[in-house]
Amino acid sequence: MGNKTRETAVDNDRRNEGAPDTVALLKAIADSPRRDNSSYHETMARARQAFEAAEAALGRPVRVKTKSRRKRNGDYVLKLTFKPAK
Repeated sequence: MGNKTRETAVDNDRRNEGAPDTVALLKAIADSPRRDNSSYHETMARARQAFEAAEAALGRPVRVKTKSRRKRNGDYVLKLTFKPAK
């Protein structure tokens, strides 16, 4: 082992001294509860259905404009406006 290799090995050991154990960290992430995305999936399905309904109603492709805001009570509102594509 040359001097350069020994120095690199020592530097790597020093960098890992204060770092958490990677395996333990990955296990903690894997064991953490999964986020419930059912509301997200339901909302995206409704948006796709609205897009299809707008195309059917207008009889041609549409473009969509979005507007979002957070209400005082904490609700997040997303408004979709469909217009005929140019």
